[in-house]
Amino acid sequence: MTTVLQRDAENIGTLTELVQRYSSEYLQRLDAVPTDNAESLLPPLSLPEAGWGAASVVKYIQEKMQPLFVASPGGRYWGYVTGGVTPAALLGDWIVSTIDQNTQSLNGPGDMSALVEQQTITMIRELFELPAHFRGGFVTGATMSNFTCLAVARQWSGTKAGRDVAREGLSQVFGDALQSPIILSATPHSSALKSLSMLGLGSSNVVVVQKPMGREAMDIQDVERHLAANEGKSVIVISSGGTVNTVDYDDMLALRELHQKYSFWWHIDAAFGAFAACSPAHKHLLEGWEEADSITVDCHKWLNVPYDSAIFLVHESHAPLQMQTFQNSNAPYLGNPADNFSYLNFVPENSRRFRALPAWCTLVAYGKEGYREIVERNIALAQNLGERINSSTMFALQAPVRLNMVCFSVKDANGNVLEKDALMRFLDTLNHRGRVFMTPTLYNGVWCLRAALVNWQTQQKDLDIAWSELTQVYQEFVAS
Repeated sequence: MTTVLQRDAENIGTLTELVQRYSSEYLQRLDAVPTDNAESLLPPLSLPEAGWGAASVVKYIQEKMQPLFVASPGGRYWGYVTGGVTPAALLGDWIVSTIDQNTQSLNGPGDMSALVEQQTITMIRELFELPAHFRGGFVTGATMSNFTCLAVARQWSGTKAGRDVAREGLSQVFGDALQSPIILSATPHSSALKSLSMLGLGSSNVVVVQKPMGREAMDIQDVERHLAANEGKSVIVISSGGTVNTVDYDDMLALRELHQKYSFWWHIDAAFGAFAACSPAHKHLLEGWEEADSITVDCHKWLNVPYDSAIFLVHESHAPLQMQTFQNSNAPYLGNPADNFSYLNFVPENSRRFRALPAWCTLVAYGKEGYREIVERNIALAQNLGERINSSTMFALQAPVRLNMVCFSVKDANGNVLEKDALMRFLDTLNHRGRVFMTPTLYNGVWCLRAALVNWQTQQKDLDIAWSELTQVYQEFVAS
């Protein structure tokens, strides 16, 4: 052991106190950390020969890197649907790194982290009032959750043709002789399309279902037309449990009825929209979703746990298909997949961080009441922002504020909506001021700003600051 490593090992208590103090100071001044940073250049650094030691590394981070960090876990970072980190989730994440478990088996050898993961999945089901017939696990984010669910859907599609995609491959199963699955969706998230690409099903092979005027949701009659026309074939329906522009929901009750009438795989991408189930006033948006085959939920959004964390939920009747898709069939040292349930043979990753513990900590710490309050507060603030926009001459609301997303355009001095280039200049000015962060989007042919409120810390004062920033930037913009 080198002298530097030996010294750090002997001083681990002092070093952890150093990091604890650094973390505490950073979080206590988070409100003053900019939400955007135009400076992104690090000073050049070569790999040291002997090493600096941990204390010097922390000092370097504080002096050279910290000025470049942005307040993405703060209350006014309203881009990318980024949640923060609750105090309990933060402590759980520290413990995860300390105990460093590789979550694998429920019943086989190893630690008990898989049992905690199952308990956490149960609590998330209870939070959303979903039935026990869903089995789930943790992955890195919504992309890998969609990937996991759609990989099982792909296996289901092959099984309908009497083939095993996982073993035989796409070319053997979906060659000239057999029809590849029909994929229906109205407004799929880019992560779902990326998953289709990675799975070899093709991101451009989605049949785009018609949408009612001004909506991002499926026209249910058009869905049924496609299902009837493809009866007997493998069909995968990717529905939205909250779109990223306007938090629009597909009609879950109608899809449940179609699911009972036709044979298709029903996947719901509810990355953040699942949390509508926490609010008695909004849970109706998801009514019927309990009959889906698979569901995606992102935890580093509205659950407010650290990156990277999401879960998949798959109906337990599809567990054999999931085991076929992800099993390690040629590694005796990993055990026989048929002997015991193991995440080694249930998820894409063999080695996994103990991602469930921060979620477990925050769920137990704050409970149903805590998450109902966070969700309803974010929704109320989003509605307040929408009301201010509707009452102003500077901006125009482009979609109803259905939940926590506000999609609005900016007007010029003559009342005309800004085109892309002008809107991007406005947004760059707004973001570079560092008080609030938003992202652009294109909705119904109109370039808009998008504010996503999912952070546990966001309060009325944050809305007031953001509105003041919008107003000041607008006044300077039209005067220039």
